[in-house]
Amino acid sequence: MRGFRFALVRAARSRSRAEHQTVQRRRPSDVAQRFSHTAPAPARPSFGIAFDIDGVILRGRSPIGGAPRAIRRLYSEEGTLKIPFLFLTNGGGVPEHRRALELSQLLGVNISPTQVVHGHSPYRELVKRFEDDLIVAVGKGEPAVVMSAYGFRKVLSIDEYASYYKDIDPLAPFKTWKVGQTDSHMSAKVHPSYDVYSERVKGVFVVSDPVDWGRDLQVLCDILSTHGLPGTEKGDQPPLYFAADDLEYQAAFPSERLGMGAFRIALESIFNEHQWKEKIISFQLFTWLEIILKWISMEL
Repeated sequence: MRGFRFALVRAARSRSRAEHQTVQRRRPSDVAQRFSHTAPAPARPSFGIAFDIDGVILRGRSPIGGAPRAIRRLYSEEGTLKIPFLFLTNGGGVPEHRRALELSQLLGVNISPTQVVHGHSPYRELVKRFEDDLIVAVGKGEPAVVMSAYGFRKVLSIDEYASYYKDIDPLAPFKTWKVGQTDSHMSAKVHPSYDVYSERVKGVFVVSDPVDWGRDLQVLCDILSTHGLPGTEKGDQPPLYFAADDLEYQAAFPSERLGMGAFRIALESIFNEHQWKEKIISFQLFTWLEIILKWISMEL
């Protein structure tokens, strides 16, 4: 597939910082099988399209302008895919198959989970490294469910993790809202088989936009400054991964909203004030997109 190109269609005002340490990824071995619904075509296209979702395809949950009609033009009259394309978004927090179903309903076409790439999708490439380690997943939606679906076996959302430590959030009594997982399973770890108070967190994964910034900043500082065990002596920082770094994103409100990049800046600023040395790791998302688009094209 030499010479394969892909075009990225994204919101014009989204901004991010690119100066991050990156992690190499392997080619996903199961993409071809998972995209088996596409029918063979006489000639494979030499390009693919990656659509940003927020501000390009959808505004909130409403399709923008002629977006559904434009997407349908990528399919033949028989409903088979003519041009390989996928959707990407930093607004994850749910499994890819669920987002694919939502997009299918909103756009009126059959979207495969393979065609949905969240900012956290490349996290699956780290399963072997953290498979049996305790990790904390941060963000809106169901971050622990997402990580468990990727194959991580010992995952707690930051909501769950904070609930084990009394007084870790000193402002909790003053909060009139309820911050918690919407997932009915709660990662199936209401009473985990391991000791949260003695087992160190080996990795922190920011999956989607955090909900309770004040609490999350405090808990993350505790985890990152104590080698993964809040309330103990200062120690080496466990790895910290951010799924995205957009400072702002376009939602339903007329002007842009602060995104995951803004949260990173806040966390980084606090670390600098305490003279801790923070290490943030992000992924080369566009390399991941190109790999998937090539595999989709090969199946046409």
